[in-house]
Amino acid sequence: MKTSIPLAILFCSTLAVIPSFAQEPTSSPPAATSPAASSSGQPTAEDMQKMMSQMMELSKLNENHKLLADLVGTWGYTVKMWMNPDPSAKPEESKGTAVRKSMMDGRFFVVDVTGKMEMPGADGKKKEMTFKGMGIDGYDNVKKKFVGTWMDNMGTGVMMSEGDYDPATKTFTYASEYEAIPGMKTKIREVVKIVDKDHHTFEWYEDRGGKEAKTMEIHYTRKK
Repeated sequence: MKTSIPLAILFCSTLAVIPSFAQEPTSSPPAATSPAASSSGQPTAEDMQKMMSQMMELSKLNENHKLLADLVGTWGYTVKMWMNPDPSAKPEESKGTAVRKSMMDGRFFVVDVTGKMEMPGADGKKKEMTFKGMGIDGYDNVKKKFVGTWMDNMGTGVMMSEGDYDPATKTFTYASEYEAIPGMKTKIREVVKIVDKDHHTFEWYEDRGGKEAKTMEIHYTRKK
């Protein structure tokens, strides 16, 4: 059974990972292949040219990247976190702001998150603290996956995740793993449901000994 402190660390690591909600591109980039070597065992000039052309093709933006741009802007969020393993327990609630911007000509998106939350101190008493986090996400044409990274002022690690989008349900699902304490790796599933262009929800699930439990829920609203 986890204590409230590592659960809070896990919670913080997802506030700004606002996933990319997009469909697969209508035309997928060509699959990566190794260049044929010449009789000397080295790639020929023609091989190198083909490799370069393929790399240039894979670097192009597609519908996934364009749809990611729809999330650029400033968002207010309200989060509920179940620190107590009892699902019937009352969740902790807090609020904050996430600002999302485009970078690398729309290939990636960076989000900065700031909020206030209560955390138990060394004496066991709750104290209000300022939470800050930053995430970067995008769509990898080679993997054909949405990818994301996350870091915050609650730790020194970087969480990485990969996911897919289901256009039928407008649901985006990420899979990741987080190690808040040495040797305590936790598998994570993140589910995002698009409500409309100004609202979406986020759910965070943890693998607790083979049984999945939802420990966080966030509601995002675009600020005008």
